[in-house]
Amino acid sequence: MDELPEFNRNTLESLRGPLEDRKITISRLNTTVTYPCEFMLIASMNPCQCGYYGTQEKKCSCKPEQIEKYVNRISGPLLDRFDIHIEVNPVEYKKIEERENNETSKEIRERVNQARNIQLIRYQKYNLFSNAELMPNQIEKFCKLNEQGEKMLKMAFEKLNLSMRAYHKVLKVARTIADLDKCHNIEERHLAEAIQYRSLDRKYWYNK
Repeated sequence: MDELPEFNRNTLESLRGPLEDRKITISRLNTTVTYPCEFMLIASMNPCQCGYYGTQEKKCSCKPEQIEKYVNRISGPLLDRFDIHIEVNPVEYKKIEERENNETSKEIRERVNQARNIQLIRYQKYNLFSNAELMPNQIEKFCKLNEQGEKMLKMAFEKLNLSMRAYHKVLKVARTIADLDKCHNIEERHLAEAIQYRSLDRKYWYNK
């Protein structure tokens, strides 16, 4: 979904149930039907209508109340259902020149496939295919942290005012990062990276 705030608010809110329950229920006058609904939702948006709020390249021309109105088109509960939030800054020319040092698509695909295979083997007895499908009781089993990790997550939970849903998503993302790193255990660096992916809602939706 490109330009997420431009979609109808009611339409966006209707995604909350399917994202959470992985099913969709359609009710009509004489019947109600429930369908399975497994999908990956990827969305993008600008930080404001002019697109320059928070960037160094150009001064934002929007007024504070315009920025607030724009981001508030996306509710906090909907944003909370996204596993990862990433802020992407405009690309500088020197970064384009350095592109030959970047990881190739083939290399990335190989790493992703390796991580997927790790998860398929781990969950073959549980009828699961990926970390994203873990339920709370399974998260406790497969996303264990050491003492330092527990302290780090507790600090982030309190400082960022995370919901229980976000707490579980951080752990599942950290588990995936560890899998990409071919690590059996979730280390502090994996957890720290996962926590970074939950900060945008506190930056732009702090008042909600």
